[in-house]
Amino acid sequence: MWTITFLIILTIVIGLGAYFLFIWSVKSGQYDDIEGPKHRMMDDED
Repeated sequence: MWTITFLIILTIVIGLGAYFLFIWSVKSGQYDDIEGPKHRMMDDED
């Protein structure tokens, strides 16, 4: 029984760690599009 409890707690800790790493990466700008403006200026907006 302690094994299941340990695995559930371990899964929750790893999940929270991944969640906080994702939030940190979004806030630090890891997903910003640096190529977009370069290509957007070449588009014709007729």
